[in-house]
Amino acid sequence: MTTGPPLILGIGARTPLGFDRAASAAAVRCGISAIAEHPSMIDRFGMPMKVTRDAALDVALAGPERLAALTLAAAAEALAPLAGVPSLPPITIALSLGEQRPGQGPQTGAAVADAIRSRLDASLDPNRILHWMGGHAGGIMAMEAAGRLIASGRAGLVLAGGVDSYLAADTLEWLDETEQLHSDDNIYGFCPGEAAGFVLMAAPETARRLGLSPLLQVAGIGSGIETNLIRTEDIVLGDGLAEAFRGARAGLDPDRPVDQILCDMNGERYRGNEYGFAVLKSAGLFRDAADFIAPADCWGDVGAASGPLCVALVAEAVARGYSKGPLSLIWASSAAGQRAAAILRQPEDRR
Repeated sequence: MTTGPPLILGIGARTPLGFDRAASAAAVRCGISAIAEHPSMIDRFGMPMKVTRDAALDVALAGPERLAALTLAAAAEALAPLAGVPSLPPITIALSLGEQRPGQGPQTGAAVADAIRSRLDASLDPNRILHWMGGHAGGIMAMEAAGRLIASGRAGLVLAGGVDSYLAADTLEWLDETEQLHSDDNIYGFCPGEAAGFVLMAAPETARRLGLSPLLQVAGIGSGIETNLIRTEDIVLGDGLAEAFRGARAGLDPDRPVDQILCDMNGERYRGNEYGFAVLKSAGLFRDAADFIAPADCWGDVGAASGPLCVALVAEAVARGYSKGPLSLIWASSAAGQRAAAILRQPEDRR
């Protein structure tokens, strides 16, 4: 068993805006958008599809190989603080992918895990890789799982994160056919993208023993289930997201609101309605619930990578002195109903 909330020691990001977290965060802060026309895919209105893409990956690279390329780049950045550190404990990887859909079958997670295992630096060979297809909330759920593993003593270091890509042709055609794809003629759709984000987590005593300074503290994580799903006739009332908010703030000062909010809202009307109702059920949680950052405007909808990438934005704001305060809330919602939220706290020496 360990004591104290888990710490985040490293963060890695690979997005359509940049090849690391600093470049990606700087672009989001400046409001730069990577949304552009796909070089070959045409939507049902006869126009080029609007997407975001990794600038270094061949458009023909697809499936697990594409996801592995994104994963390895972000994972390497998150693991960089361990370089040269002796006597490392075994590293567990908790990885979420996008949900099963056309263009992404049920074996995708296992294939990506095999690719990671074969290509990761031999000195950081993970003792186990946990993977599942959790969708947008999956990246934060990976952090939640990491916290449990660390608290129980079943893991010393956990690399938790998510990877997703909507760029498979079958996926894009499915998004278009089901009216999820944003265009001038479908303004409430979203712009599909691709990215990976990871955080390296450990208990405070492990960080001290390894001589590593935290970037952030995970003050709380919560999850919930929404039963009134998107793209159904049901009306969402924010119950699942409000449950995730309650879980994230449990044990924290109820009179201390969060200072900033980052989320995976992507332009779909359902998502805005859900957040609005969840805010009404979360009295006292927000300093200003209307003042939130939705980076999908810049890097597109990046699915399971959304949560860890929001952590990267928080860490860069803290490191560079433009954070709005010591407490940040991140949240994400999966199409299948999973909801997850986390409250991140600045380290004391950064306040």
